[in-house]
Amino acid sequence: MQIESFQDLVKNAQSIEKKSRIAVVAAHDKHTLQSIVKAKKDNLIIPILIGNEMVIVKMLIELGEDSREYKIVHARNIDECLVIAVEMIHKHIADLLMKGKLETSTMMKVILKKENDLKKDRTMSVVGFFETEKYHKLLSVSDVAVNIYPDVERKKDILLNAVKILNLMGVENPKVALLTATENINPKMPETEHANDLKQMNKNGEIQGCIVEGPISFDLATSREATRIKGYESQVAGDADLLLMPDLVSANVLGKCLTGFAGAQTAGLLVGAKVPIILTSRSAEASDKYYSIALAAYVAQNY
Repeated sequence: MQIESFQDLVKNAQSIEKKSRIAVVAAHDKHTLQSIVKAKKDNLIIPILIGNEMVIVKMLIELGEDSREYKIVHARNIDECLVIAVEMIHKHIADLLMKGKLETSTMMKVILKKENDLKKDRTMSVVGFFETEKYHKLLSVSDVAVNIYPDVERKKDILLNAVKILNLMGVENPKVALLTATENINPKMPETEHANDLKQMNKNGEIQGCIVEGPISFDLATSREATRIKGYESQVAGDADLLLMPDLVSANVLGKCLTGFAGAQTAGLLVGAKVPIILTSRSAEASDKYYSIALAAYVAQNY
């Protein structure tokens, strides 16, 4: 069954019999704990809170919770939080990782460190999901956090990472739009050549399990009205499941426009590690963190 909304996502995650155990790194953070508390109450996950125990207990009490109902692992500093979290993954004490009150770059260094053995062979990337009244279904965007100016091979990995998650969410043959500013191939705009290369890989079977279109502009990828006016024909046009962005700057701007101007709610997941990892911004709303937890919990069963 295809997940059509975040409400669907939560309901399906709740129906999973074996709940995932989520290790929260530096859990002494208000919005992170708010999302964890709600996710626990909604029977999505089993939390393991790593960080300053005294602060975590105080925050839980402020949220009206009995701290004795939570597994809390004290850590003296961020480095110790990360060491404990990695060990929990390797010892199968935890199934998911979530970033709390620390910088994304700090956590990424640990994830990418070879001796920690968390990384798979493929390029890591973050898949973001956006739900807004302006679009008729969940819209995924990648890469929204890790790869700054990916070349065509990295874009292939980013695409395959996102398709994997979409498949797990019931989208059998995702429609992928390779976003650029124009539909024409222009040597002065390498992203248009990348898009054409990826489209050819899809045609010759090197990239499977999806329908790839590009280069294509944002309006043609997401608006049926725009495709009608411009006379553009494609299976992807006006109905994209995934927007593959040309670079991190474009992805960041689009994501903030969707949340800021289109009122989108969001969820996101780092893909390419051995377990699903939630890397939401420290400033993200508790609801965004909550939906990211639901996303991680749902895909973890077949990850």
